[in-house]
Amino acid sequence: MEGDSKGDTNMGSPSNSQQTISDDDEIDYSVRPEFYDPELDDKDELWVQKKRKGSNSDAVLSCPACFTTLCLDCQRHERFVTQYRAIFVVNCKVDSNKVQHSRQKPKRNKRSREAGENEADLADGETFKAVCCSVCSTEVGVIDEDDVYHFFNALPSES
Repeated sequence: MEGDSKGDTNMGSPSNSQQTISDDDEIDYSVRPEFYDPELDDKDELWVQKKRKGSNSDAVLSCPACFTTLCLDCQRHERFVTQYRAIFVVNCKVDSNKVQHSRQKPKRNKRSREAGENEADLADGETFKAVCCSVCSTEVGVIDEDDVYHFFNALPSES
């Protein structure tokens, strides 16, 4: 039975089979992939540097629902580390229908207590308008009267 192919036990092995084709064998490397650009990361980095004009940012902020970029240059809040403020944003829309008012609490001193002044008389406070992602309309923060954006619902990533 020497030389007989019926007694050869290795014939059914995938490594010896002529019919085994790897995924790499099916890819035609002579055709350039339609959606691939090996220099895209470098181009994106140059675009961000141009937009920032040399300034450093504490984070790049994204929408928590759809991951759309909201801000490339922001500053982290000193006390509330999950909050950020910014002046220049992208993919954000201001919802003028959602307005919030905050009253500043007056400093109490002996003179104001004697005069009988109450909080409403002392301070009007600030007005904030809701800021939403322009792609999915998720509320991501507010904008104040000085046009400073305050983000409290955004995903930070390293800049």
